[in-house]
Amino acid sequence: MTILFAASEMDPLARTGGLGDVIEALPGALAQRGHEVSVVLPAYREILQQKQLQIRTTGVRIPVQVGSKRLEAEILECTAPNGVQVFLVKRDEYFDRAGLYGAEGKGYDDNAERFIYFSRTVLELSRRILPPPEILHVNDWQTALVPVLVKERRLPFKTVLTIHNIAYQGTFWAFDFGLTNLPGHYFGPQGVEFYGDVNLLKGGILHADAVTTVSERYAREIQTPEYGFGLDAVMREQSHKLTGILNGADYDIWNPETDKQLPAQFSAADLAGKKICREALLKELELAPNPTGPVFGMVSRLASQKGIDLLLPLIDRLLSNDVRLVILGEGDAQYERELLIACKRHSERFVYRSKMDPKLSHLITAGSDVALIPSFFEPCGLTAMYCLKYGTLPIARATGGLHEIIRDFDPSTGGGNGFLFFEPSMEAFWDCIVRAQRDFEDRECWSQRMQRAMACDFSWKNAVDRYEAVYERLIGRKK
Repeated sequence: MTILFAASEMDPLARTGGLGDVIEALPGALAQRGHEVSVVLPAYREILQQKQLQIRTTGVRIPVQVGSKRLEAEILECTAPNGVQVFLVKRDEYFDRAGLYGAEGKGYDDNAERFIYFSRTVLELSRRILPPPEILHVNDWQTALVPVLVKERRLPFKTVLTIHNIAYQGTFWAFDFGLTNLPGHYFGPQGVEFYGDVNLLKGGILHADAVTTVSERYAREIQTPEYGFGLDAVMREQSHKLTGILNGADYDIWNPETDKQLPAQFSAADLAGKKICREALLKELELAPNPTGPVFGMVSRLASQKGIDLLLPLIDRLLSNDVRLVILGEGDAQYERELLIACKRHSERFVYRSKMDPKLSHLITAGSDVALIPSFFEPCGLTAMYCLKYGTLPIARATGGLHEIIRDFDPSTGGGNGFLFFEPSMEAFWDCIVRAQRDFEDRECWSQRMQRAMACDFSWKNAVDRYEAVYERLIGRKK
């Protein structure tokens, strides 16, 4: 099959979260199966600054209409580290900026125009590629307009929309509808209108040939008022074309046996390197060495979704014990302030770093004993997959993909690979933390649990099989 992915992120070219990880891993895994796969991204400033990508021009310039403007898009090309061909849409007034979606915690005012322009360019590019793609696989609100445009133009592409997080819908005021250049009836119930606003994700859900999301449980959750963020009725109406597919982990990148970003590699059979990583993490962040309790780590966006509100009131209580806490992540300015203040109160036991650093992220994953993932909702939970592979046992709320990835430890059977709590409350979270600290005292049992966690396999094979099945059903081709 010939598949063109359109997305706003791709690791390591440009990334803010799990979307970037998926667009790095899934196209690469499909290409290894023999499919012709390419990806189209905006030509962000941070991508163009990466000299190792050897970005080159294709010589193709495409005039694109966005509202009353007719702007030319220059199409660049490079090869991603995973070997996948990447097209870059260059239009500097839209993409030559410090951030992908915004700066200083605030989204850009013209994000509607930026990504409507990008989606319209994706459509025009897909018409010029040879051989033409059979599948256009778009991701999240930033490219959700593409299926609407395909249906309006009656183009011969099948479209798949993956919802990585339904909380982000691309909602803008009604006047931005003019930027789409769609006929007026698309600003209605069967188009991109939603309670008087433009909602790009809703339009994509209605007009895509297939909709997927990143775990089976999340596919059920987004059909409920609690997790649907207003689109639950739309999801129930379109449930006949909705498939939940748990993401995979890219073990070419996240593997403690081969991870060159670590001071020492290790495996389930030889855990000596994990101890070295733990010591290196504490030394790197100038924390007091040799705690008798666990090192707790958290790598996350600082957003209410991630359960930061559950953690903040517990920090003083947690650090009254001889444990260490390391948090890496940027996001809500209020959360950042509170974490920095807590750092000053517990300078030898707690460090917070805001700037996302891939090397430090890997070191925290490898050097921590316990990962904190107290999310109110979590579509997939890639962080949990990475932590299990590194023998870092997760404490997580049983929601979305986390409930599929993590099994609570059961002392009676010896099964499980982490600690789960169900109620989104501080008390339930704290009970899990206490349980983990108590279990950590039995180091032999803890080592066995680490080995069992590291044996879990969340590679992309199963996910790729299911994506292939979705594509084949759309184009009427059997494997």
